[in-house]
Amino acid sequence: MQRKSKIIISLSVLLLVVLAAAAFCIFFDEAVIVRKNTIYRVRAADKLVALTFDDGPSPVWTPKILDELNKEGVKATFFMLGAHVEKYPAVAERVAKEGHEIGNHTYDHHVLIYYKPEELKDEINHAERVIKNVTGVTPKYFRPPKAWLTQKEKVIIGRMGYKVILWSLNSKDWVTFHDKQITSYILRRIRPGDIILFHDSGGAFTTEGGDRAQTVKTISRLVRKLRERGYKFVTISELLEGAK
Repeated sequence: MQRKSKIIISLSVLLLVVLAAAAFCIFFDEAVIVRKNTIYRVRAADKLVALTFDDGPSPVWTPKILDELNKEGVKATFFMLGAHVEKYPAVAERVAKEGHEIGNHTYDHHVLIYYKPEELKDEINHAERVIKNVTGVTPKYFRPPKAWLTQKEKVIIGRMGYKVILWSLNSKDWVTFHDKQITSYILRRIRPGDIILFHDSGGAFTTEGGDRAQTVKTISRLVRKLRERGYKFVTISELLEGAK
């Protein structure tokens, strides 16, 4: 009986830990912890905001997102995984041909804080080569998976010629919140110079296969409401050019 009680207590503790971890991921933006010496928003002279999309390209969701962006006349920045660019080159080419900006999001989305310096360089360079070979674009902006980077890694990446780009507003679209909830969340917090994080691929535990239907729906709704407030949508390069 005592052994059974211990098992129940252990399972209960484990469940609480799992629930706490899930709540942390859903309601807290971990990027806040590692923003130092990165670009996560700018002091913009005008009402400029940048839409960014991580983890693509996806053969399912990226084209739908591109359709919405084209419909609204918006250019965005896509932080691509080298492995996905290799797998879906036609989609990556379309992103480039339609005038969107392309950033480096590593080759296969591993968390980088466990990497040795040479491994870190190899990972980023591998993704860069793939992106350049497929799209003709040499990315100059880098976004780390899950945002996690040490200060030492930020220095190494900077010496490689990259600017590290995080975000000031996280849509949490991977949680599959309703598009009205995502839009409402952003509208309550938006400021000039914000960088907004979305995803065009990936799920809670995978880099592919997620459901981005709510992301697709959010784009037009958000763009129209922000335009009513006088906001303009720009790429990361344009946002940095418009900084005070």
